[in-house]
Formats: sequence, structure tokens, C-alpha cells
Amino acid sequence: MSIETIADKIREKVAGSGFDRSVKFDLKDAGTIVIDGTTVTTGEGDADCTITMSLDDFVALTKGDLNPTAAFMQGKMKIAGDMSVAMALSQVL
Repeated sequence: MSIETIADKIREKVAGSGFDRSVKFDLKDAGTIVIDGTTVTTGEGDADCTITMSLDDFVALTKGDLNPTAAFMQGKMKIAGDMSVAMALSQVL
């Protein structure tokens, strides 16, 4: 799955969500997705929170196959910045 395809799916989910913070997903060599409110872009940008994980783990997370808490506890996901933003985003995704 390409990073653009993933960004498109995220756009659909955040469109009417009321999410008003910013988060950056650093998917290592696969690229970066930035969510700023309901705007989703690929590439670099500043954010309230940065979540770093592999593309495979990110896809599993968005499909519901990987629990976010378990991913964090197992070291599959690293969070830098405002953790409350990551928690709010989990309600949207």
C-alpha cells in the first residue's frame, strides 16, 4: 500500500471528525504523513505530536489489527511531543 493511498484513507476519516490538532506520522523510509486538523499531506511539517513506526505496523494499526497501546508498550510505536494529541487521534482513526 502506498503512502498516498494511506493518506487518502486518512483524509476520509478526519474529514468530518472535528479533529483540530496536528500529528506527524514518521513511517521511516516509507515517508511522512502530516495531519493538521482535517488537512492531510505527505511530506515534512511541524506537528504537536510525532509518531514514529514502520509502514507495516501503521497499516496494521489503521486496519484495527494492531492495538495502539500494545504497539506503544512493545516499542513498535514511539511518540514525541503532546501524547494527548495521539490519544485524541486514536478516536478518529
